Amino acid sequence: MQTKYALKGLTCPNCAAKIENNISKKENIHSARINLMSGNILIEHAFSLEDELFELVKKEVLAVEDGVEVLRESGYIHTPVKESHNKKAVEIFSEKNIIIVSTLIFAICLILKYAFKLNGNFTSLKEGAFLIFLISGYILIAAPILLKALKNIAKGQIFDENFLMSIATVGAFFINEPVEAVAVMLFYRIGEFFQDKAVERSRHSIESLINICPEKANLKVGNDIKLINAESIKKGDILVVKPGDIIPADGTVVKGKGSIDTKVLTGEALPQSIEEGSAVFSGCINLNTLIEIRAEKSPSLSAAAKIKHLTEEAAERKTKAENFITKFAKVYTPTVVVLALLIALMPPLLTGGSFPLWLERSFIFLIISCPCALVISIPLSFFTAVGAFSKQGILVKGSNYIEALHKTTEIVFDKTGTLTEGKFKVVDIKPTGTLSKEDVLHYCALCEYSSTHPLALSITEYYGKDIDKSLIKASENHAGMGVSADIEGKKVLVGNKTFMEKTGIEVSTEDRDALSVYVAIDNRLEGIIQLKDNIKQGSFPAMESLKKEGIKTHILTGDKEENAKTVSQTLNIDSFYHSLLPEDKLNIFEDIKAKNTRGLTAFVGDGINDAPVLRMADIGIAMGALGSDSAIEAADIVLMKDDISKIPLAKKIARKTHTIVMENIVFSIGVKILFLIMGALGLAGMWAAVFADVGVTLIAIANSFRVSSATKEHLY
Repeated sequence: MQTKYALKGLTCPNCAAKIENNISKKENIHSARINLMSGNILIEHAFSLEDELFELVKKEVLAVEDGVEVLRESGYIHTPVKESHNKKAVEIFSEKNIIIVSTLIFAICLILKYAFKLNGNFTSLKEGAFLIFLISGYILIAAPILLKALKNIAKGQIFDENFLMSIATVGAFFINEPVEAVAVMLFYRIGEFFQDKAVERSRHSIESLINICPEKANLKVGNDIKLINAESIKKGDILVVKPGDIIPADGTVVKGKGSIDTKVLTGEALPQSIEEGSAVFSGCINLNTLIEIRAEKSPSLSAAAKIKHLTEEAAERKTKAENFITKFAKVYTPTVVVLALLIALMPPLLTGGSFPLWLERSFIFLIISCPCALVISIPLSFFTAVGAFSKQGILVKGSNYIEALHKTTEIVFDKTGTLTEGKFKVVDIKPTGTLSKEDVLHYCALCEYSSTHPLALSITEYYGKDIDKSLIKASENHAGMGVSADIEGKKVLVGNKTFMEKTGIEVSTEDRDALSVYVAIDNRLEGIIQLKDNIKQGSFPAMESLKKEGIKTHILTGDKEENAKTVSQTLNIDSFYHSLLPEDKLNIFEDIKAKNTRGLTAFVGDGINDAPVLRMADIGIAMGALGSDSAIEAADIVLMKDDISKIPLAKKIARKTHTIVMENIVFSIGVKILFLIMGALGLAGMWAAVFADVGVTLIAIANSFRVSSATKEHLY
């Protein structure tokens, strides 16, 4: 069983790792995963009573971080200033104000110290006053850290960043380095402040993407309009959507026409025109005219609800890099504390060195060792990437799939509806007897009237006239071949080459570049109607871009060889497989995947007939899945707009994310190791230690936000 809770006020990555670890060890708990960016914890458990689980989670969370509130309602949350009876007091003692005041005190101390020294009158009395002033600044800025460290020690949780900062800065006072002690604590708090702001910024950016449905809706009841909660919308309800309003449910336009902004769902900047009969989706904005829509789904099953669910779940599937950092931090912190203790004690004991000197070096070593840069910047990079994908209408089910997409070296495509438009259009009518083009089309449209085959629908749509059903007699469908009917006293046959030959009608060779539908009247061929499934415009730049990246491409299709070959050659695709049944697709894809020794293999399909292959692929990508439940379920990445050119863009974001993650890992660990060695050898002082901790953290966080710039650069 799975249960999710919100952890309001949790922004510390180390604390999150401890909470995960502690809860996972409890009886009846299978696993606990915290999504720091959404503020949620997902627990797999065997508890029969939810209240027991809630109390256990609450107890364990408060044992690590007593300022965090555990809530049963999950979702993307941020931590605004809490309301209280003394609101002004809360505002005065906010984190920001404390940092500002402490910075001013510290600056005044430095100015006074150097002013006294320059004037030569830095007396013991002034030095004492200066020290008191400095200590007051330290207490103001350090009190929360010191209290938290003491509480954690009382709970047996010694090795964390609060302990490291407390022992190092208090020790600095004892070795007569009070200015450095205040500086270290001040800059540590500044780093914590910006870290919290980075997490909050990421939460807000995703929150704006998932909170895309209105709370209220205008329900039409007779001639009246009633304002209702959007959650209460039922299938079949008629809803009135005013200009500027957000569409509250997936539906069909029944009155009015205009245009809607679909950017929040598809990433498409251009408005989409709508009219009566057009499908519209929740979360889109009605731009210019009043429309009425009939709800086709309840809000909980809508496109916007799918986006919200997918985005909320995305960061809970951790990548190998994130798992490595979590495990690394658990071992790293106690290790550096032991090393710091050895640095303080061993040289004086073994060589008779100065104890204060080596104690100072051990404090510097502790300050440098804080792992904040790694623990926060890695998940932040992936979380920023999830937001960047979402803004482009690309939904990723987990940050692990971003890593997988980067490693993808071969992509297999379904053809119809993926590389092509999936809708056949009449391109030519060739009379072969005495009838005109108009007459051939007339008889063909009447004969095809009762058929639901895609080709029949394309022909009747192209005909575009009202059909007199009284003219059609004895209509019969011949599965896989065509349709026969008695029209105006004539025997009309419409179908493929096999159908014609079976009835003794000789036909010419089929056009390789188009699909031919033959029309025969009274056993004589009267015409050929040619249709094409055109290649999508986005397929051309997409394939060109993938080729430049060295991606090998394949087509799997149930279509005939000629059509598959034409598309493959036109798009410069490496190989194609034709005339495939669903089970054939599965077997051939498995073979392609097994032969790919360079990396991972992705499959791109429409998510309905291709669901088995989507599931088998290292990474499944569903096309045109705005209303497809099966695509959402089967795929790992969902393109909310039927635009294949989003695939190279997704690959680009994944590549940039990987690059930034590796930069942060190498930079953070490299700088830490360098400064730890320098600190142990006495080559780095307190100020260098501050940079190695706070500076590296802020640089790594800033670097993480560069992921979003991948979508701003021109792709082609």
